[in-house]
Amino acid sequence: MVPVSTQTAAPPEGASAAPGAFIQDRLAGWVSDLTTLHELTERLAGTGTLDSALHEILSAGAALVGAGRGLLVLEPSDGGGPSRTIGLGLAHAELGHIETVPRGATAYGRFLEGLPDTDGPLASPDILGDTGLDPRWREVAARLGYAASYTQPLTTVAAGRLGVLVWLYDEPAEPPENRRHLVGVYARYAAEHLTRLLELERTRAEAAAIAEEFRPGRLPQVPGVRLAARHLSAPEGGGDWYDALTLPDDALGLAVGSAGGSGPSALAAMSRLRAGLRAYAVLEGEDPVAVLSDLELLLRLTEPAAAATALYAYCEPDRRTVLFAGAGHTPPLVTGDRRTEFVETTLSAPLGMLSCWEAPSVEFRPLPGETVLFYTDGLLRRTGSTTDRAFARLHSAAAGVPKVLRQDPGAVADHVLRAVLPDGQDRSGGTEDVALLAVRFG
Repeated sequence: MVPVSTQTAAPPEGASAAPGAFIQDRLAGWVSDLTTLHELTERLAGTGTLDSALHEILSAGAALVGAGRGLLVLEPSDGGGPSRTIGLGLAHAELGHIETVPRGATAYGRFLEGLPDTDGPLASPDILGDTGLDPRWREVAARLGYAASYTQPLTTVAAGRLGVLVWLYDEPAEPPENRRHLVGVYARYAAEHLTRLLELERTRAEAAAIAEEFRPGRLPQVPGVRLAARHLSAPEGGGDWYDALTLPDDALGLAVGSAGGSGPSALAAMSRLRAGLRAYAVLEGEDPVAVLSDLELLLRLTEPAAAATALYAYCEPDRRTVLFAGAGHTPPLVTGDRRTEFVETTLSAPLGMLSCWEAPSVEFRPLPGETVLFYTDGLLRRTGSTTDRAFARLHSAAAGVPKVLRQDPGAVADHVLRAVLPDGQDRSGGTEDVALLAVRFG
């Protein structure tokens, strides 16, 4: 942590120090404080996620007030969430003990409840010796070994109450006046930064909820196959999608695809592509090339400046055949007890790249007990490796599925995601949308 200078005390009476030296010391202290404040705000400005900003604010504030432990409670007063409680030097169980204290008995709880006279910071320099405090608060303080606290609200004029910071001291103490001032200035800046990150977090959550609405509510059940699907959302929402629909004669239409870009525009393009493909699959599902050709025309009419990839497969489970065509899309991967290999496909351009799209279809016959994986290229990009290494990693992950899991396509999909994605970020942390459709043949 960056140390913070304290104010230089006035020279004692009778001291021989010149007044100019005293002023220089005071100025040096102010410059040091401003430098520290600048460094801490610069560090906070470099945080791009809500969680990283909360931890930075809590630790930086602890350095400013000279405390070793603390907690930050994020609880926006508008009720829009998200709500978080994080600790510094406090285990999860210790945070739980602190939360057992009635809110009205603590300064931070009174602030979060919006009670009167809780607009500013508040010091409790001797919790154990102050008999006017709630006995439960003093009991928890004695159990956890802290003797004093300093509470700093996080507020903005526009957003109102965002949360509160509480720092804990092992001995009776309170921060000096200059450190109170510094942490107050820092807290005002931190609240504005949190407001921006909260808006971003809420926008991402709304985009993820909208994207989830565009995806199939449930996968169809057709004799001879078992289906499972997984989708990993990008923080800003992406255009990767999957679909499975029943067709006449117990056939299945299977599709995965990706619309370029991110955010609301990608979600809108994805929803139009998926809806269009469903319609064309019902009309001429036995011919995957015709389905993608119609989808190409739709894309050029509705998204003239956009490009997309897609793979559509017409599946007849009773005959155990899959006829598919791909438009600039990654090849399916088949895995089972006897083999794990990519299904050879024809080269073709993405949708929206040519004036008239057409490419040969490919017929594939999976063996009993094999699972075919249809996936978007976001899965490969999330690895952070080159394309060749990403494909090799995917192949190795599919080949390494334990035999006991191969009966369940959902278990196969989960194993592949955990093995392919770095640091176990199978559910969060990636910047790419991922769609994965697993089809197991009986």
